[in-house]
Parts: sequence; C-alpha cells; structure tokens
Amino acid sequence: MRNIVVIDAPSNLGLRPPAPGTVPGCHKLAGALREQGIVPRLGAYEGGVVVPPRYDRGGWREGDGVFNAAAIAAYTPRLADRVERHVRAGDFPLVLGGDCSIQLGASLALRRLGRYGMAALDGSADFRHPGNSTAVGAAGGEELALSTGRGQRDLTDLEGLRPYLRDEDIRLFGIRDYDEDREELARLGIPVVTVGELRAKGAAESAGAVLRTLETPATDGFWVHLDADVLDPEVMPAVDSPDPGGLLPDELAVLLRILVRSERCVGLNVTIYDPDLDPEGTAGALLTDLIVGAFTGGGTPDAGR
Repeated sequence: MRNIVVIDAPSNLGLRPPAPGTVPGCHKLAGALREQGIVPRLGAYEGGVVVPPRYDRGGWREGDGVFNAAAIAAYTPRLADRVERHVRAGDFPLVLGGDCSIQLGASLALRRLGRYGMAALDGSADFRHPGNSTAVGAAGGEELALSTGRGQRDLTDLEGLRPYLRDEDIRLFGIRDYDEDREELARLGIPVVTVGELRAKGAAESAGAVLRTLETPATDGFWVHLDADVLDPEVMPAVDSPDPGGLLPDELAVLLRILVRSERCVGLNVTIYDPDLDPEGTAGALLTDLIVGAFTGGGTPDAGR
C-alpha cells in the first residue's frame, strides 16, 4: 500500500469574487477537511502547504484574459514541484485545494514525468477557452482547456511543456446532461459520462469501463480530479456554482473507490468546496467521509446527517 501524503494547496486565484470586495472561500477547504480528521482517518503523512500568492485582480477587466494569471503561473510550478517529488517517491499525493486551477500543478508535474491521463469528476467540463467563449477570465472554470494547451501561453506552456495533458488521455464523469461543452468534447474525442448516462448504466459499470481505457500501456498512469460540485446541490450546496442534477453520494462513492484504488492512479486533488457556504460543516463532513471511504472501504456516508 502506497503512503498517502496530504498536501495543502489553498489557492483561490482561479475564481471570481463572490461579492465585491470579497474573495472566494474555497481556500479554507484544506483546513475544513483537516478539522474533520481526514489525515488521521486515512493514516496519511503530512506533505506540507504550498502557500499561494495573494488574491489581487488589480485593474482586471473583462477581455483582459485570465485574471491572476501571473500569480497562477508562479504558483503552478511550485505546486508541481511538491506533487512531482511524491509521485517519484512512489507516494500517493492527496492535494487539498483550493479552486480547480490547482489542477494545473498536478498536470504540469505529471507532464514532467511522462505521459499521464486524468479522470475528472466534475459538474462541468471547465473547458472554456478563447475558441469557444468571450468570457475567459476565471482559470477555475478553464483548467481543462488550459491543461490541453488552449488559452494564453503564459499558462498553457509553462516550462515549454504544452500541452500538459493530451485530449485522448482525459475522461470526464458527472457533468450535467445539459452541459453546453458536450458537443465540442465529442468532436475532440474526449470521453464524457454524464450524470444521466452514469445513472442508466450504473456507477460501478461506468467507472470500470472507463478505467480499463485509462489502464493502458500508452500512458504512465492517471490522476483523479474531484470537484465538489459534481455532487447535487441538495447534498453539496457549498460550491460557487451549485447546478442541479448532480451525482448522489453513493454514486460518487463508487466512482472514487474504483478509480483511486487502481494501481495506475498516482494521485487525487479535491477542489471547490467552500466552508464559508457551509456554516454547520455538514457538507464538509460528507466530502471528507467520501474521500476517506474511497481509500478505506467505509460505507456510503449519510448525506442527511
């Protein structure tokens, strides 16, 4: 059994402010999950904190590209250094974000090491880029596009390693059936399992079928990206975009368990949960239970507790 190493990546640089003069609260995710006992419950080792730059959009305006781009470009290689070190050592990094832009750190780290895939469990594809939108700005909704080389070069070509992920090495689970990116993803050959498709086929069968396509000699392994908004807002309201029609806890539990227990899975990051939107801590407890259960074999968490 590989050592699980918990790394905090409390960056909120990729999200828009929830209100004027405020900053996104997802930078508190790691602290909230630690308060739920995630480290001792997993028997995990400490991987430290990769401290992000200050959130400051300055005079950014719509049309200026990705805000906080310089800060994200500085942060990503530092986070990649930490992830790379543990993957090389044979550990299993569990990276607690943060917003989804932290995925760039894992993607860059793995690109340094070879060719890796990614299984993204996300309520949306996060595939906004200049080729399909005029609203580019928040890297937390664009990290998949950036990782595949779509977007401004200061974020897509760090260390001259563009793209960090190949289209054909990406698998998406849990996006909503009405997601507008489905057509473009299909044209590009990026496999998608929507909530409706997963429910019709069954979570275990869906995960198993996709897993077999990730466990191929073409890649050196794969990473799992978990965005809390993949869950339905009835059980996970503490996210910046609580879109209806998401996965239920027992469905996500099956997906996570099958993916992270694969010998080819090299790490997991957790993003978007915002403790500021969860004053009682119930959504954070659910998220922690799901992650711990994926590794330890615990039962399906009680979403109503």
